[in-house]
Amino acid sequence: MARDGGELDGFSIGYLPAGTGEAVSDFATEWEDVRFVTRVWERQVDGGYRVDLRVHVLRGERLTDLDAVREFLAEYHERDAAAGNFVEFTHPDGPGLIGDAEAFWLTEPGVAVNVLAAPGPETLRAIAEGVTREPASAA
Repeated sequence: MARDGGELDGFSIGYLPAGTGEAVSDFATEWEDVRFVTRVWERQVDGGYRVDLRVHVLRGERLTDLDAVREFLAEYHERDAAAGNFVEFTHPDGPGLIGDAEAFWLTEPGVAVNVLAAPGPETLRAIAEGVTREPASAA
């Protein structure tokens, strides 16, 4: 049975695949002038815990376009920016790139989302497409 992941820093996490761990942690941090709000789902396994899914909401002036997001995430995840088999995908909130275990997109200059999971490309796409910006509340 699938469930949703709630709200995270102005985004709704609308889909979690069946079997996603029940242990959920939220935290906030900053790295290289980009603020992160993160939710992690993990499960207990022999000898510890295994992370099933991570969703990061990123906010920072340097996130100007999709290429800037890719470069930033390469630095953050300590990998070559050209590494990975990312292909373009159209996310409901903006242009994105998706690979085997990671998807990211720019919702507007200064705001991006990064999803990391290893359930397979079809399920990763469903998770990513289910993370959408919450509508602005009417004041």
